[in-house]
Amino acid sequence: MKYRILAAISLAVVASGCTRKAEGQTVAVVNGEEITVPDLNFALELAKVPDTADKNTARSQVLQQLVDRRLLAEQARKEGIDKTPEFLNRERRADEDLLISMLANKRLNTAQLPSDREVQNYITTHPEMFGSRETWALDQLVFNVPADDGQKEQIKNAHSIDQLIAVLQTNKINFTRQKNQLDTAVIPPDLYSKLRSVPPGEPFAVQMGNRMVASAVSGREPHPIADAQAKPVAVEAMRKAQTGKGLQDLLKSLRSQAKIDYQPGYAPPAKK
Repeated sequence: MKYRILAAISLAVVASGCTRKAEGQTVAVVNGEEITVPDLNFALELAKVPDTADKNTARSQVLQQLVDRRLLAEQARKEGIDKTPEFLNRERRADEDLLISMLANKRLNTAQLPSDREVQNYITTHPEMFGSRETWALDQLVFNVPADDGQKEQIKNAHSIDQLIAVLQTNKINFTRQKNQLDTAVIPPDLYSKLRSVPPGEPFAVQMGNRMVASAVSGREPHPIADAQAKPVAVEAMRKAQTGKGLQDLLKSLRSQAKIDYQPGYAPPAKK
């Protein structure tokens, strides 16, 4: 009798799945899988449809994209892709990224607003973001960091991009040259003060792994933020900084309370 009941329930579930209809909150059914009004609204929000666009046409196009996504995802499952280690690792990483992002947004939305005095002090102590904000035109060289200490010293002693090119060519170090721009508003205050003291045309270098990017400022264009605009920009930056510090403090607390076991050889080095 037990097995008959289970079989009856299974048949009922299958039957109900086959009779799903595109009605009410369901705008489409793809091989038995529903696409709902919230699904469509979220997709429309991500699509950032212009206000001037025809709403019905945009809605139809976005819905068709959702249908196509469901069909391709269903085919991927049929081919067993959702069972592969690579998919499971990527899925876990995507879930973690989304959760961390939403946690940060939640903290940001509840961050305390700074006082007018705190805002004014922030504007005064961050000239690179406000009154002295500039856009720097950069002449850059990208190359692999040499292992030879002598070559490193020659690179360090180059006082212009042309001198640095000569050093790289002499030592047969391949490089690429490119143009770029840098908004001083994104430079950390301590680094900004150092870069401001670099003589005009002299390159400064940033190492990323085994690659180095050497940059020389070839032009500066002022882009100050006026007083009327400065306050909301400062408030947003302060709230983000407060959120970042809050998350770091939270992480420190979570680490101290968590039970973490490492296999020998995998643990982080002991703090000195």
